[in-house]
Amino acid sequence: MIRGDRIHLKPLTADDAAELLRLQLDNREFFEPFTLTRDEDYYTLDAQLERIQKQIEARLNDQAYSFGIFLNHDNRLIGAISLFQVLRSALQSALIGYDLDQRHNGQGYMTEAARLVVDYAFGELGLHRIEAGVMPHNVGSIRVLEKAGFHKEGIARKNVRINGKWEDHQVLAILNPNDE
Repeated sequence: MIRGDRIHLKPLTADDAAELLRLQLDNREFFEPFTLTRDEDYYTLDAQLERIQKQIEARLNDQAYSFGIFLNHDNRLIGAISLFQVLRSALQSALIGYDLDQRHNGQGYMTEAARLVVDYAFGELGLHRIEAGVMPHNVGSIRVLEKAGFHKEGIARKNVRINGKWEDHQVLAILNPNDE
């Protein structure tokens, strides 16, 4: 577990599957403009259990590190954040991705979660670089990353297929300050 001032992060387990499903169902319309196209099967308990199992396997294989974002005061799951596509050898890098319950947007929770994950990535995992790609019109997400220390690097044109359309993404990155 990674504890912050108002939230804590922990890898999800099968016990969290029902809450993860609730989060996805409650925010389906809110998340859809920013995510890959999802089949109806995604919005089932079995699919969320499978998702959690894949996250556990990826962690064991040093490929990805996924966390649920929980409120400290009531242990409620309000989002998820992941370091994925972990590359070792000469690169020592990963991508970051996240989502947060719409009802908790604009309250600083995701900025806190991003800072906690960056500290974990640089301190515990020994990564050198974390990169994010955000659709340019997703101003709130860009602001979260900038507050967490990420810097804009450029636009990746037609980079990710979102809801059947190739979308540009603003590339942001942060470097481990201990690697200078």
